[in-house]
Amino acid sequence: MSTPLSTPTAHRPEEPEAPVPTVVDRAAWDAAYERLLVREKAHTHAGDALAAARRRMPMTEVPVVDVVGPQGPVSLLDLFDGRDQLVVYKHMAHVGEPLSHQCEGCTLSVSGVHEPSYLHARGLSLAVLFEGPWELARELRDFMGYTVPWYSVAEVDEPTFGADFGEWLWLLRRGQSVYLTYRVTGRGTEAIVPSTQLIDRGVYGRGERWEDSPAHWPQPHGPGGFWRVEGRPTPQWARLAAGAVDTHHAATAHGVEHAHAHER
Repeated sequence: MSTPLSTPTAHRPEEPEAPVPTVVDRAAWDAAYERLLVREKAHTHAGDALAAARRRMPMTEVPVVDVVGPQGPVSLLDLFDGRDQLVVYKHMAHVGEPLSHQCEGCTLSVSGVHEPSYLHARGLSLAVLFEGPWELARELRDFMGYTVPWYSVAEVDEPTFGADFGEWLWLLRRGQSVYLTYRVTGRGTEAIVPSTQLIDRGVYGRGERWEDSPAHWPQPHGPGGFWRVEGRPTPQWARLAAGAVDTHHAATAHGVEHAHAHER
């Protein structure tokens, strides 16, 4: 059994002397905020219109596949857990690699969803479908402390559930049939990640070079650069600090891989 590793210091600002916004009095700040708020409200209303369009999308039937969970193979129908809707995240796997080498983009997506009670209140269940075998799914789930149900789809030879990992699917059940009503991948997943939304409202944003920021703003990262710190998906360091043990840790740092596409 290996010894838990220390939390790295790389979570701190890279440039503490970075430039700052122009300082104004409160009246000027309030006026600038009100101007921005007009645009933000328009953005919110545009999002409402998109949500209305989603509710008017057609649906398409998908196969009722078997997946593997803690008790062995189960039907996709069981994942609905008595509800009529199911949201699943399709988590990539790097089979044969240690936990430190698993997908940082998928970690970002899944680590932001811990409390499904509000989903349950609206008739939606939540589950993660893992690309790799159940043994690796269980190990990663337990190490990260996830409580959302996980299942392996390593043996599923069907494109809806067995390919195109790194995406969210919304499913509707009617009787013994299951239908796909919506999906999102690439940059579309950002709206579902609370951490990304909070970071985007910070003055320095994500610190990624593609962002439109003021001159000389610190931008040390490429797309997804903060998802991995010192060779691990970023949240894994908090798990190690809390006493979790990665028995398959590899000392060699792994570069950023399988980052979600910058352009949707």
